[in-house]
Amino acid sequence: MIKDMGRKKTNNKYPRGFTIIEMMVAVALFAVVMVVSAGALLSLASANRKAQALQSVMNNLNTTLDSMVRSMREGSTYHCGISGAATLPQDCAAGDIQIAFEPHGGDPATSDQRVYSFVAPVGAASGYIQRSLDGGSTWARVTAPEISIVDMKFYVVGTTPKDAVQPKVVIELKGTAGGANTRITTTFHIQATAVQRVLDL
Repeated sequence: MIKDMGRKKTNNKYPRGFTIIEMMVAVALFAVVMVVSAGALLSLASANRKAQALQSVMNNLNTTLDSMVRSMREGSTYHCGISGAATLPQDCAAGDIQIAFEPHGGDPATSDQRVYSFVAPVGAASGYIQRSLDGGSTWARVTAPEISIVDMKFYVVGTTPKDAVQPKVVIELKGTAGGANTRITTTFHIQATAVQRVLDL
């Protein structure tokens, strides 16, 4: 009888399996991995919601600014500042917080001037941009509450008729924007230019 050399005898009386300790360790490790993974997934979902809210707020600001530039480009008789009659052209190379202009197809004899004005922040109230469609009699806020305008200036040149300079408006604004019910904010500094389409050379 030939013996198998080098083989260990195994006791097949009890089949091999996991002990209770091994099972407890495996379940504990699985639970830890699942908790970490679930936390990371929830954090990603929350960050995505906040980013979408912030993007919506910035879209509101971009839409407002585009609308302002388009209406100024099609308008005429720019009047910068709060002094003087809004129906008369007026430059402000040093900048001011308000601009009025005659809309496309408007009547200079009536008070239908478009007016945009910056309302500075006071205390806890945020700054914003407001617009009037009747020469400054009634106003409506045009920026979202989640946008806080810190500083805004309109720079206007070339309003004198036949001065060889085409009327131009430069808008500069600074502020912060944040999504609703979020602590995420972004700071912006935007500049836009509108040149009158009607030739005035």
